Amino acid sequence: MHTTPDSAGAPTVTIRDVARVAGVSYQTVSRVINGHASVADATRRRVEDAIDSLGFRPNRAARELAGKAARSLTVLTSDTSLYGAASTLRGIEEAARTACFAVAVTVLDRHAVPDRDELRTRLARPGEPVVVIAFDAPGVHALRLLPADTPVVAAIERPSDGEAVSTRSQAWLDDRIAAARATRHLLGLGHRTVHYLALPSSTAQVAQRTLGWLDGLRAAGAPEPPEVEGGWTPRTGYLAARELVANPSVTAVLCGNDDVAAGVMRAAREAGRHIPGDLSVAGFDDVPLAAFLAPALTTVRLDFEGLGRTCFGLLHRLLDPSAPAPDPCDEPALVVRESTGPRRGTSG
Repeated sequence: MHTTPDSAGAPTVTIRDVARVAGVSYQTVSRVINGHASVADATRRRVEDAIDSLGFRPNRAARELAGKAARSLTVLTSDTSLYGAASTLRGIEEAARTACFAVAVTVLDRHAVPDRDELRTRLARPGEPVVVIAFDAPGVHALRLLPADTPVVAAIERPSDGEAVSTRSQAWLDDRIAAARATRHLLGLGHRTVHYLALPSSTAQVAQRTLGWLDGLRAAGAPEPPEVEGGWTPRTGYLAARELVANPSVTAVLCGNDDVAAGVMRAAREAGRHIPGDLSVAGFDDVPLAAFLAPALTTVRLDFEGLGRTCFGLLHRLLDPSAPAPDPCDEPALVVRESTGPRRGTSG
């Protein structure tokens, strides 16, 4: 076991040592030390046993924090595996940790609609501050159900033009501008039009990425093919794209995220279409894998971690108006790689 010597030369047990022995994260150990209510009884006992067996002694800063009223928040999200939600959650957690807040995460059921009472029981404590990652229907619904007196900030899809914005604090990235930029890039390579594999919308309204794609087509006077729902995953993208990419008249495809784009690239290979010679493919989000696909994926980079930090900053200001204002998120950036190129017969 790795330990750090103290001033007397004896090894000092750290919070990470306790976490390793207990089989939990160091954040969970911190919550146990600080009396956070969101820790399950069995987990709390396991951490306490590890503390006793190792002879762990919290440092002075930790003891001082433990003497204060616990500062904590709950994040509501329906998915911790999708890149956008996971990165937003990481940004929230990092900013909260810096401000000495503990973070509890409640994962909503994507296939069931909670009622108000059920949602209240999912919060760590009554009146607990909440950040909702409302990129999809379960998050949007949960945001509407939270009591009016609950301090809430939400990460949402950009509101449509003219849409009434909730009185709750909200933050978003400009998906619409980003999608328009990617569409213009593809049209600028000489493609007659751009087909779009859309993500499922979080509301009954047209999604912002879809609107941005249409903005790009309309600004260029390009034909508007029907959008195809591509789902969220490589498999759903693959299944949705098989018929589309087999059509030789389809030369450019924009995908609602990079996972869907990976599925499209697989379908294109099976159809005998060369990327980018026969078919240009662009994605959204710039997941770490995008640069290592073959060919490397052109995509739009979105600052999800910055969005998470902004959400926590807004919540912190709700709780303490003297807290610093959050830094703005980075603007969406088009990252051009190998998967897009000139349409055959054009010089690009």
